[in-house]
Amino acid sequence: MAASNIKKQARLKRKISIRKRLVGTAERPRLSVFRSARHIYAQVIDDGVGHTVVCASSLDKEVRDHMKSASPMKKADVAVFVGKVAARRALEKGIKKVVFDRNGFLYHGRVKAVSDGAREVGLDF
Repeated sequence: MAASNIKKQARLKRKISIRKRLVGTAERPRLSVFRSARHIYAQVIDDGVGHTVVCASSLDKEVRDHMKSASPMKKADVAVFVGKVAARRALEKGIKKVVFDRNGFLYHGRVKAVSDGAREVGLDF
């Protein structure tokens, strides 16, 4: 139990360090990724106004339907699809460039998969 608390505190420390120099603007909003043990979330945020412009997660109906139609998917495959959905929704809103915020998580696994999925659709960061 204590080890997980230390890991969480280390992630929060990294998050604060990253957020000091990373700001999303109206021209280039921030693509923030959050993961839990079961789900993954992606948000495009305009920090100037403080609003979420676009969001996608593994809980969305579109993603859940895709997961059911495909054979059993790995968590990384779901993360790639969440990234694609978030990027497609951002492009529909006219957002082509974003700043990637990994939210203190290490850049590998599902966090990297979200960014790869977003890049495949055409989001630039």
